[in-house]
Amino acid sequence: MSNLPIGMFDSGVGGTSIWKEIHSLLPHEHFVYLADSRNAPYGEKSPDEILRLSIKNTEFLLNKGCKLIVVACNTATTNAIDYLRNTYKIPFIGIEPAIKPAALNSKSKRVGVLATKGTLSSTLFHSTAQNHAEGIEIIEQQGKGLVELIEKGALHSASTRALLKEFLKPMIAKDIDYLVLGCTHYPYLIPIIKELLPEHVTIIDSGEAVARQTKAILEKFGNLNKTLDFGTHRFYINTDVKVLEPFVLGVDAQKEVRFLDF
Repeated sequence: MSNLPIGMFDSGVGGTSIWKEIHSLLPHEHFVYLADSRNAPYGEKSPDEILRLSIKNTEFLLNKGCKLIVVACNTATTNAIDYLRNTYKIPFIGIEPAIKPAALNSKSKRVGVLATKGTLSSTLFHSTAQNHAEGIEIIEQQGKGLVELIEKGALHSASTRALLKEFLKPMIAKDIDYLVLGCTHYPYLIPIIKELLPEHVTIIDSGEAVARQTKAILEKFGNLNKTLDFGTHRFYINTDVKVLEPFVLGVDAQKEVRFLDF
């Protein structure tokens, strides 16, 4: 069991930001990553459709023999992870906006959250905010259009910058001191966001915490890969492989990117 791969799925390329964090912490693990870019973004879909896609993605990864699945998508986590955990026997790791550390460390008591509609409207998001952000003003902003631009390869475009400027403006006006990124696509926007935000604002995402949780769960069940060889990494995408390839370059690992008619 310990030699089996870790499975990951996202509505596209964004979950590679999580893959990089887990691979950095667990370089001997094998990975199978599924980018469901044909259906991106999940954040604009109904809860039933998000659940259907999450089940489909999970069963693909189970057929690849995965020992653990990381739901590398905030929207899929908030809408589907309870069902997945109750239905399948392997462990699932979810992604939630890092509201708790932001709320605990905020001095202005105002925290911005940039996320998709599907995440911001979910019960899990509101319960997390309620439980961990008492006395904190949460300024929510739907990042409508950002995922589509990233999936099109327009990460550094004028359109992306213009949207970010529009979305961050009300947060700056409220004098936030923390910005929580509530979508796994958004860490790729950090260089632009830093240019647009005041220097004192701290940007926070869930990547490192998810990597630590993945390691902890594998240790708990005795499923860490014990080999000293470095892991292999298989990526599947149901649109053009050229969309995904730039997001996995620069990482020292044995990688293969394939098109999947899925």
